[in-house]
Amino acid sequence: METYGIEKLGIINPKAVYRNLTAAQLTEAAIKRGEGKLSKTGALVVTTGKYTGRSPKDKFIVDTPAVHDDIAWGSVNVPIEKEKFDAIKAKIVAYLQNREIFLFDGMAGADPVCTRKFRIVNELASQNLFIRNLLIRPTKEELENYGEPDFTVIAAPGFKCIPEVDGVNSEAAIMVDYEEKLVLICGSQYSGEMKKSVFSVMNFLMPKEGVLPMHCSANMDPETNETAVFFGLSGTGKTTLSADPNRKLIGDDEHGWSERGIFNFEGGCYAKCINLTEENEPEIYNAIKFGSLVENVVMDDETREFDFDDDTLTENTRVGYPVDYISNAQIPGVGGIPKVVIFLTADAFGVLPPISRLDQNAAMYHFVTGFTSKLAGTERGVTEPQPTFSTLFGEPFMPLDPSVYANMLGERIEKYNTKVYLVNTGWTGGPYGVGSRMKLKYTRAMVTAALNGEFDNVEYKHDDVFNLDIPQSCSNVPSEIMNPRDTWADKEAYDVQAKKLAKMFQDNFAKKYPNMPKNIAEAGPKAD
Repeated sequence: METYGIEKLGIINPKAVYRNLTAAQLTEAAIKRGEGKLSKTGALVVTTGKYTGRSPKDKFIVDTPAVHDDIAWGSVNVPIEKEKFDAIKAKIVAYLQNREIFLFDGMAGADPVCTRKFRIVNELASQNLFIRNLLIRPTKEELENYGEPDFTVIAAPGFKCIPEVDGVNSEAAIMVDYEEKLVLICGSQYSGEMKKSVFSVMNFLMPKEGVLPMHCSANMDPETNETAVFFGLSGTGKTTLSADPNRKLIGDDEHGWSERGIFNFEGGCYAKCINLTEENEPEIYNAIKFGSLVENVVMDDETREFDFDDDTLTENTRVGYPVDYISNAQIPGVGGIPKVVIFLTADAFGVLPPISRLDQNAAMYHFVTGFTSKLAGTERGVTEPQPTFSTLFGEPFMPLDPSVYANMLGERIEKYNTKVYLVNTGWTGGPYGVGSRMKLKYTRAMVTAALNGEFDNVEYKHDDVFNLDIPQSCSNVPSEIMNPRDTWADKEAYDVQAKKLAKMFQDNFAKKYPNMPKNIAEAGPKAD
């Protein structure tokens, strides 16, 4: 039996080893093994148990002398001793003996100069299908000449840790050893843990090569090739807004920005499905077909039809599919230097403008601040929107000091004269529970206006509380929506909420970035 070298990991007695199976083979294996069911559209549908989102409190980085001084240790980048990591690794390896092993040897980084090879070791065929969709799939020739991977990820959700024995916080653990070039994922079947572990590794490696890694989506004009990137946390609209039928999709979540332009880290998309409709998001809706992996979407057992509005299992319902399932995907996933950068935020207070223009100082302020609302289901325990500040719009995945990434973005904005906008995809007319979510068609219209230069020649109004410049008109958007205070029935209530949020901005910035240059600190909101 061909083992493809997995004995190097200590897996010396597998029942069988399957390498880089096709989507059809993996779907067939998953159904045969009872991991999931087929939908009416042919997609494989699975449920992931109690872990239906990332589990940030179960994430660790192995603290070794080789990386100790590089990591920004704290409540996000939590250290774990090498001995504990090795002990859990030994248990996982023992658990995988006499089991079927599914390997995927793929790549991250569409720019050949920056490509890294990742070997993913799965106990589940369905998870192997997911990672096959999400990473860059090698050609037959590339696979034959694959050689040794740069990093290995072992995902064994069936192995459960014992916290008091293993020195972790729960039955789940997501651990990366940058020195050994190994990631261990156990206890959680949520496939996003694999994807984000690869992202975290790239975020560690790329800055050392002068490449800015970004938690963003990206698309480009099919005629001019002008490129735009969309930063934002999960649920703020990165995937939805980048899947624009009038533009070429480069990627929906993870990119690098080098001197040559931007490039997708991935070969697939991981889209939220809650309240999905063909009318609002046709590209994503039509990508749910044979070869896709659907997580935690409620499906009728008889008709095999989805109920995208049902959040019984979680609001964080998901589908993973190859990027070429999007008809206008840019293959390979590379683009030019971004002409426009858009920061997406979902403001649950309902007080931020739907779009505002940022100068370089304000852009740096909002990039390091990373304000949004954690939306229901994206993390365990989050059941309604919670205001949060996530450095760089991706703090959980950024192992280095935030200033490393922030300075790289600031240098690029200045060098290339890139335009930057802050877009609120959250609430308007009142806070969560009172107001309503910003209509997608209006957000799309404002993003289009930002991309085509319409906001270069319109009137602006300065908001003194948030220290932002708000365009007063936009094609296909009612003018009364542009200024959030105008959408509130109770103006005084708006003022109270606005100053409350501005104070949160100020307190967060003072606490987390006391050494940030004065010109950047003063570019933020003013509560007084």
